[in-house]
Amino acid sequence: MSGGVDSAVAAARAVEAGHDVVGVHLALSRMPGTLRTGSRGCCTIEDSNDAWRACDKLGIPFYVWDFSERFKADVVDDFVAEYAAGRTPNPCMRCNERIKFAALLEKALALGFDAVCTGHYAKVIRDAEGNPELHRAADWAKDQSYVLGVLTREQLEHCLFPLADTPTKAEVRAEAERRGLSVAKKPDSHDICFISDGDTRGWLADKIEMVSGDILDENGQKVGEHSGANAFTVGQRRGLRLGRPAPDGKPRFVLEVRPKDNAVVVGPEQLLAVDEIRGIRISWAGVPLAEAASGEEFACAAQVRAHGEPLPAKARVVPREEAGGVDGADDGVLVVTLESPLRGVAPGQTIVLYQGTRVLGQATIDAARSLSRPAL
Repeated sequence: MSGGVDSAVAAARAVEAGHDVVGVHLALSRMPGTLRTGSRGCCTIEDSNDAWRACDKLGIPFYVWDFSERFKADVVDDFVAEYAAGRTPNPCMRCNERIKFAALLEKALALGFDAVCTGHYAKVIRDAEGNPELHRAADWAKDQSYVLGVLTREQLEHCLFPLADTPTKAEVRAEAERRGLSVAKKPDSHDICFISDGDTRGWLADKIEMVSGDILDENGQKVGEHSGANAFTVGQRRGLRLGRPAPDGKPRFVLEVRPKDNAVVVGPEQLLAVDEIRGIRISWAGVPLAEAASGEEFACAAQVRAHGEPLPAKARVVPREEAGGVDGADDGVLVVTLESPLRGVAPGQTIVLYQGTRVLGQATIDAARSLSRPAL
């Protein structure tokens, strides 16, 4: 129970379906703010009170479980470490992978519960053999299957998503209003929950030592200076503060972050386009495709952002040795070839593969390149 409208309505539907439901709010910060700032942040005292009021209205028990230490270690510290290494992490994926459907699920099962029920917009469907599959929700505009792509077959066995078939978010709010839930008109939360003001660069500056260095163009020529390479991400345009314009007068974008050299490489937008993505730390959302298990190529759609467009692609898993001994690739490297180029793909992001509405699995992006031009 996050304190929002989705989890409140999900709980109400679970109660209505005849389940024995207990509401749990996760305390993820040792120093939670008292109030939210509009749609920014979450896990505040205000959110906890909203979750309690929803449970009281539904007549179900309410508890607050403290996962702040594990959240700091598995999500916040990981976020800092990834940026320090020049990568762009997705903390929502890590939270789902390590907190909501790991730490929370482990505790729930140990206490005798059967499943974790959330307000995510996604669907679990059983195949002909009864195995769980993760699918997109009915409302593609609100679909959250991307951020759930890290869930494994074992975790999917214990997931309930009551909002899966709801056509629109407006219907969820209308239902909350009918049920007398006080969160019916509460704004959705956005941005990173532990950076409530949305200033990721400023927040990182307190956690990572920022050292000034060079900004280089695609030919290796110095075109400016930065105050810390770790705060930049591939595809970024704003905040470069370059000393001289590009020869064609067009904007430059971040093409690469090189933490070892403390350098940021910039260039024209067209150089952001890539058509091969390599991922590590692979996981499968249910039973893997036979082709994936055998290393054969298979057709799929690839998505690299929560609300990004899925692109037609071919994928296969190659052994770590064949991929050059990449760190973190003990289970192999996922090689995805896109039918059309994609711009702004950064190491550290997550690539999720689909077939139709089904989520096949995911990997953390280790590298991306254009097959038609040499590397920078």
